[in-house]
Amino acid sequence: MHTVYAALSDRLLVGDEEREWQWSERLRDHTLECVAADPRAPDRAFVGTVDAGLQRTVDGGETWGQVLSAGDRVTSVTVSPHDPNVVWAGTEPSAVYRSTDGGESWTEREGLTDLDSASRWSFPPRPHTHHVRWLAVHPDDPEGLYVAIEAGALVRSRDGGETWVDHPTGGRRDNHTLAVHPDAPDRVYTAAGDGYAQSADRGTTWTYPQDGLEHRYVWGLAVHPDDPERIVVSAASGPRSAHSTSGESYVYRWTGENWTAAMDGLPAPDGLARAVLAPDPDGALCALTNRGLFRSPTGETWDGVGPWTDAYDQVPRGLAVV
Repeated sequence: MHTVYAALSDRLLVGDEEREWQWSERLRDHTLECVAADPRAPDRAFVGTVDAGLQRTVDGGETWGQVLSAGDRVTSVTVSPHDPNVVWAGTEPSAVYRSTDGGESWTEREGLTDLDSASRWSFPPRPHTHHVRWLAVHPDDPEGLYVAIEAGALVRSRDGGETWVDHPTGGRRDNHTLAVHPDAPDRVYTAAGDGYAQSADRGTTWTYPQDGLEHRYVWGLAVHPDDPERIVVSAASGPRSAHSTSGESYVYRWTGENWTAAMDGLPAPDGLARAVLAPDPDGALCALTNRGLFRSPTGETWDGVGPWTDAYDQVPRGLAVV
């Protein structure tokens, strides 16, 4: 784990091994929504904000500039695993944008809200609108894209956003985090407000492994970079508990047969907001919580990374490890 970009509500924390995880605070004047970076270009990162579009750094977080101003909020961003210069961003109201030059210029991939299901999309805290909560690029097809609409649908494209495939029968409707894995390219994983689900055929049909998952409002999700069967999620009893530093949430890991709580080394569930989870490309899993950043080689036990102050006791927004 070389560099971490950890998005809190009101600041971005940037840390690395060379500085012994002494956090540098960035973007303090903005409200953050999401973050993405890529190990192939670790000094470049993207942060979606509520009030200043998509921000980009190319010097490891020292300086930032707006590269996309679209919609009121940039709610999701991801870098293509096929080409680090291809970047996708999603907004509120729901729209998808693509850059093919590392974020210098952007094109909206139109037609998303022309889908039949769009009339039912609605985000409960702001029911007049909805947004793209997560984007995932197919691991063996650079034109394949999965789009999580919060709330209402999981949408797919097979041609880089030229056309869209509407919500599949049986798919979760309140998708929060999506994941794919290069060693299981047909698989799609989703953490959703209506439970965990996964697909073995690129999102066409779905199964719902829930055994042992005692809390069904699922938010965070990560798959171990070396093993598509090693999955961790964060979950709570409902949104109020999940999105509060006075709530209660848990991390679970998939054993291959069922889910089991994986809280060894993490803070106690009481007062723990739902964690944001991310793979560490060095071969581990990471969890960003309101009580600190944690790392686990397998998802069974966790160790804290870096110092943590009371000012960081916030519901985390995003995590990128490069």
